[in-house]
Amino acid sequence: MDAGYKSLRIEKADGVAELVLLGPGRGNAMGPDFWREMPEAIRALDADDSVRVVLVRGNGDHFTYGLDLMGMMESLGPLLTGDNNLALERSRLLKLIGEMQQSTEGLARSRKPYIAAVHGWCIGGGMDLIAACDFRYCARDAKFSLREVKVGIVADLGALQRLPRIIGEGHTRELAYTGIDVDAERALRMGLVNEVFPSAEEMLTQARATARRIAENPPLVVQGAKQVMDYCADKSTADGLRYVAVWNSAFLQSHDLTEAFAAFAERRTARFQGR
Repeated sequence: MDAGYKSLRIEKADGVAELVLLGPGRGNAMGPDFWREMPEAIRALDADDSVRVVLVRGNGDHFTYGLDLMGMMESLGPLLTGDNNLALERSRLLKLIGEMQQSTEGLARSRKPYIAAVHGWCIGGGMDLIAACDFRYCARDAKFSLREVKVGIVADLGALQRLPRIIGEGHTRELAYTGIDVDAERALRMGLVNEVFPSAEEMLTQARATARRIAENPPLVVQGAKQVMDYCADKSTADGLRYVAVWNSAFLQSHDLTEAFAAFAERRTARFQGR
């Protein structure tokens, strides 16, 4: 399944979809094709009930080099330079940024859980992308950099909003202000990734195994857990408890719940259908 995408490839099996970054720029750089196709791909995966979890990875030697500056010059250039760079151009740039934000915002708002599997470089927009995922694994060769500051840009695709909840304010501010490179071990210490694996192959094997374990669980319950946690992120504990109580009051009764009890009683593996 690729729907004619140029910057992405989608592979599906057993409830797991792999969303593979292709570029086509060097290092899977994010050019015009990516910003156009990524929101469409996310919507398609969200609507596909056969997909229960999505694994995001890069093709080749890297996750992504981030924004393809040269590739984006045709759309960005006229909005950043020129003698008549006034209100009309400012409005068009605002619209363009909003459209690009849908590539990460759409992912974060998806009903489905997303796992990032990072090897090689993860730079700039790649950081925005993995910050929107539910959690992250990486290989030992992974390097991370919130490098927008080095090219005169304030990161504007979600990293500055999401990373503080993942790695804390101090780490996020250090990355955003300095543009430094962070290796896999420090990424693990700061909580950016859940686990580091010796090689890209071992990392991908474990990420796929985790995705399959998620896919084996009742999909509506997994999606419910994601929605409850997202809701609670900026709420009090009391608000969060009330929300999950209402959620379960509405959605606890299901065919999957009956199947779970039956499988337990019969000492067999449950077969959840998302009903």
